Amino acid sequence: MLSTILIVEDENKFGGLLSRIIEAEGYNVLQAQSARSGLKFLENEDIRVVISDVKLPDANGVELVKRIKDMYPHVEVINLTAFGSIKDSVKAMKNGAFDYIMKGDDNDRIIPIVNKAVEKANLQLQVSQLEKKLKHHHTFDTILGKSTAITEAITFARKVAPTNTTALLLGETGTGKEIFAQAIHEESDRRNKPLIAVNCSSFSDELLKSELFGHLAGSFTGATKDKKGLFEEADGGTLFLDEIGEMNLDLQARLLRVLEDGTFNRVGDSKSTKVNVRIIAATNKDLKHEAENNRFRLDLFYRLAVFTIHLPPLADRTEDIEILGNHFLKDFSNKLNRKIKKMDDAFLKALNQHSWKGNIRELKNVIERSVIIANGDTLTPDLLHFDFFSDSLENQGSTLNLATIESQYIRKAMSQSKGNKTEASKLLGIGLSTLYRKIEDYNL
Repeated sequence: MLSTILIVEDENKFGGLLSRIIEAEGYNVLQAQSARSGLKFLENEDIRVVISDVKLPDANGVELVKRIKDMYPHVEVINLTAFGSIKDSVKAMKNGAFDYIMKGDDNDRIIPIVNKAVEKANLQLQVSQLEKKLKHHHTFDTILGKSTAITEAITFARKVAPTNTTALLLGETGTGKEIFAQAIHEESDRRNKPLIAVNCSSFSDELLKSELFGHLAGSFTGATKDKKGLFEEADGGTLFLDEIGEMNLDLQARLLRVLEDGTFNRVGDSKSTKVNVRIIAATNKDLKHEAENNRFRLDLFYRLAVFTIHLPPLADRTEDIEILGNHFLKDFSNKLNRKIKKMDDAFLKALNQHSWKGNIRELKNVIERSVIIANGDTLTPDLLHFDFFSDSLENQGSTLNLATIESQYIRKAMSQSKGNKTEASKLLGIGLSTLYRKIEDYNL
C-alpha cells in the first residue's frame, strides 16, 4: 500500500510542482491550502507525512507542527519556508518537526527527507499497533486449543516463563507467536514491567537501530533531540523482537552485546547504557540454515536458541479448528452486531479440509468475512470463496473426496444465483438436467 503525503501550501503553483515531484516517487499526495483543510484531511485520511509551509493564511506552520504531533503522534511533519530563521527552525524542532528546510535552496533534499520521514512514521505506527495488540492480556489459559501439538507447546512455554532465559519462538506466519510472547511475559516476574514489541522486518536498518538503541541529538538527519530506544523503555521488562531473521548483521552484533552483558550504545554516543531486559525473539525462518549461509550470526543464534519453542501450523492441529472458529464467530458477531449463532456441519467440514497456509490469521479472516455476508443465523459453505474450495482441492491430493467438493461448488453457485437453477447451471458450466440430478444425488 502506497504511503500518503499531505502538502499544506497556499501557493498553488509551488504546491502543484512539489506534488508532482513526490508523486513521481510513488507516493499518494493530497493538497490543502490552509491549516484547517489540512487538519480535515488528517482526520479522514491515513497520512504518514505532512509537508507544511510556515506561512499559511490561517495559521503558523511551526505552531501547526505541535498541534499535529499532539493529535497524531505517528505522523511526521516537515516545515517548508521561503524566509527561514534560526528562531523558527529551533521552535519547529522543539515542537516535533522532522525537519525544517528552505524552499529553493533545499530542493535536492526534499525527496531523501520525505523517504526518511515516511520510514520513521511507518515504524512508529507499526510499533504502536503491535503494542496495542499485546495489551490484550493473553496468558496460557487464554490460548485456545486441545490438540497435542498446541498443548505440548504451551506446556513447554510454561516452563521457561518464570525464568529470565531468552526464548526463541519458531513457526509459520499467523501461528500466534505474539500471543505466546505475551503469555510468557504475563507469567513471569516481569509482568508488572513493560512488554515492548517491534517487528524487525519492515523498516530500514538505520531507523531500526535508532528505535532499538536510541540516539543523541545531531547523530543523523532528523535527530533533533536525545531519544531513548526500546531497550531503555523496556528496562526491567521484556522486549519482543518479531521477525528477527530480517535483522541485519550489524544490528545482530549490537543485540549480541546486550545479551552478553546488558549494555549498548545509543547511536552517536560513546558512553554505554546498561539495562535489564529479557528478550523473546520470533521468526518463521530457519536461523541455523541462515547462519550457515552467512545471513545470520551463528553466535547470536545459539544465544537466542537457549530455549526454543515450535508453534504448530493450523494444518497440524485440525481438531482445534472448530474451537477457534467458534471463538472468532462469537467475537465477530458481537463486534459487528450480527446474530450469527453457529457454523453448520458442511461449513465446518469445508474448514477442516482447507490447507490453512495463512494459519490462525487466515481462519480469523475467513470467519470475519463469513459473518459479514451471512444472511441467516448460521454460517454455510456458500459464504466461502470459490478459491477457498480450490485450495481444499489441492490440499486433499490423492485422498480427494470429489463428491464433497462438487457439492460445495453447487451450494455456492445456488447461493450466488439466489436459487435460480438455470443461472446456477451456467455458473457451473453444466447442463440444467445434470444440475437437477446432482442436487438430488447430494440431497441439496
